[in-house]
Amino acid sequence: MVHYGHSNQLRQARAMGDYLIVGVHTDEEIAKHKGPPVFTQEERYKMVQAIKWVDEIAPGAPYVTTLETLDKYNCDFCVHGDDITLTIDGKDTYEEVKTAGRYRECKRTQGVSTTDLVGRMLLMTKAHHSNIGPKGHSPWTGVSQFLQTSQKIIQFASGKEPQPGDTIIYVAGAFDLFHIGHVDFLEKVHQLAERPYIIAGLHFDQEVNRYKGKNYPIMNIHERTLSVLACRYVSEVVIGAPYAVTADLLDHFRVTLVCHGMTEVVSDKDGSDPYEEPKRRGIFQLVDSGSNLTTDLIVQRIIKNSTKWCVLGQTKHGTAAASSEGEVLFDRCGSLGLQREVIVTLGGSSGLEFEARNQKKEAKELAVLEAMKRLEEKH
Repeated sequence: MVHYGHSNQLRQARAMGDYLIVGVHTDEEIAKHKGPPVFTQEERYKMVQAIKWVDEIAPGAPYVTTLETLDKYNCDFCVHGDDITLTIDGKDTYEEVKTAGRYRECKRTQGVSTTDLVGRMLLMTKAHHSNIGPKGHSPWTGVSQFLQTSQKIIQFASGKEPQPGDTIIYVAGAFDLFHIGHVDFLEKVHQLAERPYIIAGLHFDQEVNRYKGKNYPIMNIHERTLSVLACRYVSEVVIGAPYAVTADLLDHFRVTLVCHGMTEVVSDKDGSDPYEEPKRRGIFQLVDSGSNLTTDLIVQRIIKNSTKWCVLGQTKHGTAAASSEGEVLFDRCGSLGLQREVIVTLGGSSGLEFEARNQKKEAKELAVLEAMKRLEEKH
């Protein structure tokens, strides 16, 4: 999956140099080392390219980064987060470039991981609700642990004001679990003007839940804000935008065009059309992104692949077991970006911190695997 945690790593990586090339693995490579990918390689290529700090992508990048790969793309060094990534046989994927001194690290984003997001998606099913925890709720994956700060928003924001001659375009929605469908839509909107300035209005969580139901949104308003700000087609974000596009909003931002995709427009609480005012002004336009991917379809992909992930996580790399407190008592390597618990000799407190971090991560991953296993048993 591609989420704002990845975007934040790419932001940090871009700041370390002058030109950022991002290697994206094929479906085959991911399936071999981590399990079935949620998005296809073509979807991931386009999603990564849409992140505003990316200058170029390297399609079909090998899972193990070598000096040959760096030289092929004229790269001085490569960058990865401060979590170890391993091949299916337990080897450090960056060992060669580390030895050669052509490796740099950036900090991973606390509070988000593919494992957490998958857990939240699984909680949207009735089978998952009824089987996780005494109250139908997973203590590991049900609630986001991400804490928003003003500094993080500043780091993601473009900081650019609209200039004379810009076409100010307003779009609004949940933009939940920011995916290729959103990217395709925003790209099409971006193409509507020679100098577009796109403002994305993000609805509060309670509003999204009102018109989407279930356990939506999967990402809270703070997470969705960073996801949208990372997109190269978006210039500004309105955090907690009103559901109805009002005259005050249009006048305040000097909006000249309001766009919406081909998805259904749910009426406001009072039954009115939320786009009544831009339609009255003649500035409303429907935009066909050409993509039919929705958050619902992504959830279906997760459920469809749950058996494969469980098999990879529990049979290829050991049997899972955990204490009642969630402490992991075994060594295993799962899928969904799960890492094998590794004994490393770092010395001093750093070694203890590394071990503690991985134990906590393992417990989270166990909760997701157990959710998948029980979901499969229900079906």
